[in-house]
Amino acid sequence: MTLPPRGKMSGAPVSRGAAPARKAGRRGIPRADAEAIFDTLGAANPAPRTELDFVNPYTLLVAVVLSAQATDAGVNRATRQLFQHVREPAAMLALGIDGLKAHIRTIGLFNAKAANVIRLSEQLIERHGGQVPADRAALEALAGVGRKTANVVLNEAFGEHTLAVDTHVFRVARRIGFSAGKTPDAVERDLVPLVPARWGREAHHLLILHGRYLCKARTPECWRCSLARWCRFPEKTVVAPGKLTARSAMKAES
Repeated sequence: MTLPPRGKMSGAPVSRGAAPARKAGRRGIPRADAEAIFDTLGAANPAPRTELDFVNPYTLLVAVVLSAQATDAGVNRATRQLFQHVREPAAMLALGIDGLKAHIRTIGLFNAKAANVIRLSEQLIERHGGQVPADRAALEALAGVGRKTANVVLNEAFGEHTLAVDTHVFRVARRIGFSAGKTPDAVERDLVPLVPARWGREAHHLLILHGRYLCKARTPECWRCSLARWCRFPEKTVVAPGKLTARSAMKAES
């Protein structure tokens, strides 16, 4: 299956799927600020994409299922050899659950994930002729596939303007002030209406990468963050660790 080009698709709204709409940005971030934030992220990374390795929609689906509570780097190490030989559901079933486990045993929860991958491979053959469907409901009906996984597949494989809220997006959205939601679904509902159409496809990648490399959970690197002027996170790190300003040093000694 041919994947769509990565270019921006201006004018198409972010797909909300089954998530009911509600008032966006409960902390009241101005829409102009939201646009400036995404423009700033996009200027630094105009064509972001997932860091999971895949070769087609099926291997993307498998990789995303395996990535739950695991790092992309860890999944890539586990699938490097797997995807050289297994790129379609029928090949996965021929490999079998024990063969799959041998490839992915370094990934957390590999037993449950292997069972889901085998079952979803069976379901793809039974229901969709071995193809990954470009439909949210059909994707979420597959074993081990929830809303976040469906959003990633729809976005990355089929070019839809969806927004997957993982731990990074959840953290960044709440810190910046896009949302005060306490669940991924709540954050998605608040965030989606604030995404400019021109960044509809890239939005969740921009936020994921920002959270992974700058707005880190324990030590956000606020001192070099291009979004600091808009960010409402009250506990900003104003200098790099180990680099105290003269004023900071005086305060530390007092």
